[in-house]
Amino acid sequence: MIMSTVSNKLRRKNILLLIPQLTYGGAERVFHDHGQELARHHRVIECVFDSRTEVAFPTQNQLVALDVPAGTGPLGKLRALVQRVQRVRALKREHEIDLCISHLEGADYLNLLSKGTEKVVLCIHNSKRHDPNIQGAIGALRRRVLMPVLYRAADLVVAVSRDLRQELLDTFGLQPAQVVTINNFFDVEGIRTKSREVLPSEEEDLFSNYPVLISAGRLSPEKNQLGLLPVLRLLQTEGQMPQARLVLLGDGPQREELLARCQQLGLRAWSAWQAIQGPPDPVLYDVFLFGFQANPFRYISRATVSVMPSDTEGFPMALCEAMACGVPVAATDCPTGPREILAPDTPATQRAEQAEWAEYGLLLPLLTAGTLVAQNTSEWSGALASLLREPVRRQQYAAQALQRVQHFAPGPIMQQWETVIQTL
Repeated sequence: MIMSTVSNKLRRKNILLLIPQLTYGGAERVFHDHGQELARHHRVIECVFDSRTEVAFPTQNQLVALDVPAGTGPLGKLRALVQRVQRVRALKREHEIDLCISHLEGADYLNLLSKGTEKVVLCIHNSKRHDPNIQGAIGALRRRVLMPVLYRAADLVVAVSRDLRQELLDTFGLQPAQVVTINNFFDVEGIRTKSREVLPSEEEDLFSNYPVLISAGRLSPEKNQLGLLPVLRLLQTEGQMPQARLVLLGDGPQREELLARCQQLGLRAWSAWQAIQGPPDPVLYDVFLFGFQANPFRYISRATVSVMPSDTEGFPMALCEAMACGVPVAATDCPTGPREILAPDTPATQRAEQAEWAEYGLLLPLLTAGTLVAQNTSEWSGALASLLREPVRRQQYAAQALQRVQHFAPGPIMQQWETVIQTL
């Protein structure tokens, strides 16, 4: 049992977990996993904003919804905020909540503004300094006023990575004792079991006969899958690896832009949303967009190298899950998370300006670095060509990766959460 090492003398508490929605995403998955584990020792209520949104992570806990329309215009949005705060406050009273843990910024505001006698904990998943969605006048208001003022009212702020904790201290002026680091956890054995499930024969052929780079995640600007396309083109030409293929798992707002960019670069793209193309034949296509997969691990485990080109992260789930699959990994040295995972003994302020063959994987420069984009794309291509040509190094990295991800097993991580819960 995951939490067999946790004391049986825990004081049972009523815990409310709050998140905007439970659609597919890293933070949503963490929320779900926390809920299931906490329910072993506590009474857990899970709350989303709207009952009509898709629930990608079904729960065995009681799930409630605020069901307050978002509102339009400044006054409408303000009215909706007030009503949602009132609804959360009522839920806390109704269920005699001892502790409310919120995930993601919108839920954090509701948690703080509805605070009563219960303890309030914020779980921070992503960089606030580097988030591309925090921009303009509203973004400045959030970053310079709302978060600094409101976050100081929390009983505790939990950052999912070491570097994210430091960012919160530097950016918002929070007190060190108020902010702790608790990494995300990963069910390594569960991931490895799922990774052994079979693939359809035509997909198996792709992974068995071609060097495959794979990237899993939402198709969105901050994940920057677009940056991988010129890397692949360069790898096939100047890297003299025409057989190299790229697989993308996930869906998101950049789906069509990715397909258009493939066409511009002369990369033949197969898409799960264009069934008329027939099966994903690796002879006919270079890039494969398989869409959202309920079990991505059976694809990841068969890839040659897992790549993560993100501009910003928190504590990247996809990176650790690939490591749990026993696959060598290459990632941008972006804020925050990849360096902490792959090169934990190096300074947090260090940044890869060229390929850095770190202890547990390959760290590479950002692929959206202004005037350095072409240089960094070439750096990626050269490093990946080397890794694809060196099976011994890949085997060593795969073994190291699997060893490293054991540090993020559920037992030790949930013990840290229990310490927080019991001491608040």
